[in-house]
Amino acid sequence: MSESKKVAVIMGSDSDFPTVAGAIKTLNAYQVPFEVHVMSAHRTPQAAAEFSASARQNGFGVIIAAAGKAAHLAGVLAAHTTLPVIGIPIKSSTLDGLDALLATVQMPKGIPVATVAIDGADNAAILAVQMLALSDETLARKLTEDKISMQKGVESKDAAIQQKVQTLINE
Repeated sequence: MSESKKVAVIMGSDSDFPTVAGAIKTLNAYQVPFEVHVMSAHRTPQAAAEFSASARQNGFGVIIAAAGKAAHLAGVLAAHTTLPVIGIPIKSSTLDGLDALLATVQMPKGIPVATVAIDGADNAAILAVQMLALSDETLARKLTEDKISMQKGVESKDAAIQQKVQTLINE
């Protein structure tokens, strides 16, 4: 594993795990150390506040918070730390996650939460890696390599489509 600071991945319920798994896989692929916990903004607010307040001293550099419905977890964590907090709104209600998105993104002045798309766990992890890469050249290089790989993948697909278009025109 890299010498990077750790990323905390906190979910409001164990039912969020299937979505959060994408963040875990992404952090692991970048060899970023992480911890995963279940904490509730409503059922265990003291534990969430204590975890967040001591996160920097415990070696964390970024906190990812996944929650659905009322989705106050990211805000509670952000209220007790100066570390960056990334919220993942979870699609878990009859409102298709819109309730969680609004609860996560609409934070009061002074308590920012970076928010990714509904169920956007992979992007939350990539954003956390980008934040850590500000002071970690190894992670910065890995991110650059992945961007180049994505670019080459699109260029390859474009070339294949151009060939299909020519074949279609020549029929």
